[in-house]
Amino acid sequence: MSADSDVVRLLADPLRAQLVEILADGPACPAYLVAETGAKQPNVSGHLKQLREAGVVQAEPRGRYTFYRLVPEALQGAALHLADLGAQARANADNFRS
Repeated sequence: MSADSDVVRLLADPLRAQLVEILADGPACPAYLVAETGAKQPNVSGHLKQLREAGVVQAEPRGRYTFYRLVPEALQGAALHLADLGAQARANADNFRS
């Protein structure tokens, strides 16, 4: 598995996908993400940790708060991976295997 396919798999979770959508509008702290999603703080923090470990978000300490921002290259790599799979599926649509 490539890192790009790992990112696609991570984004399959509805809450993680929602966090990424919110962060697309700019960096946010966990308290803001909790308020926007209605999820519990430990749940949001756990998802942010997974996204950080996968390189999808970066943590940025600012005073008393830690803000999370998206890493655009990680999302672009995942998008290219999906586009490649689509092209492969299109090219092989008539190759029935048994």
